[in-house]
Amino acid sequence: MATPLPGNRTLEILSKAEAGGYGIVAQTCYDAGMAKGLVRAAERNKSPAILQLFPITLAAGGGPFLQYCLTLAHNASVPISVHLDHATDAEHLELSIGLAEKGIKFDSIMVDASHADNEEENIAIAVPYIKRCVAAGVATEVELGRLEGGEAGLREITGGMLTDPANAEHFMKETGAHILAPSYGNLHGSYKFIGGPKYKLEILKDLQQRFKGRIPYLCAHGTDELPDQLWRDLVESGVSKFNINSWARDPYCETLSKSLADKPFPDSEEAAVEAFAKVCDRFMNLLGSAGKA
Repeated sequence: MATPLPGNRTLEILSKAEAGGYGIVAQTCYDAGMAKGLVRAAERNKSPAILQLFPITLAAGGGPFLQYCLTLAHNASVPISVHLDHATDAEHLELSIGLAEKGIKFDSIMVDASHADNEEENIAIAVPYIKRCVAAGVATEVELGRLEGGEAGLREITGGMLTDPANAEHFMKETGAHILAPSYGNLHGSYKFIGGPKYKLEILKDLQQRFKGRIPYLCAHGTDELPDQLWRDLVESGVSKFNINSWARDPYCETLSKSLADKPFPDSEEAAVEAFAKVCDRFMNLLGSAGKA
């Protein structure tokens, strides 16, 4: 079973979200400006949030950038944790857990072994890393099943496998993880090529009934292009953590690029940060976390 981690920011944020029936924005940030945008939105909406990094960003910035994100998040006027998404390769797991063991630690890390051939292999790969995370006070997320697609710096996954809720109890007990990323028809990247999202919400509702009021908390991956009602449906189906990437990233990059054509960098960066923050504003209100901090 998962080891309790008293005071862990990610778990405290998700526990309150599940009890309150709202979702948490876990926004991917690629640089300091995006991190500032997320924190700005969280503070002005009085919303808890999760500042999320990809392994490729951690590898580029190392401990100094992680420390920047931790300082920014942990000194905010609202609860914000820092999470590493999709730590799949050994080098990224060693980097992130090694930093945690030296005192520069994520609040939570996704130990992603969903590329394994089966669930038992997934467990065998993940457990040694999860034990080290727990020893350092870091909460962990795992994926049961497999999502198709890929994101920045991550391996491209084919052959998606839906989560079998009947296996979830065993899987979570054996891994000792705290957050579950299920596969219910979601994918990384665009849904345009399959005619839009075709979610099996009954998988989530089954997991919600099995685990309501206790670990694991459910996380939604693959949220690009979703209509507003589907976000609400996911909250009602028990999802507490919502991974968000390109919704805010693209306006940030577009705004920065256009502004630099006729404005100095500080002004252009401020415009980009605000564009990023406005997207976070929208999702904090859509998911119901605004005013909950």
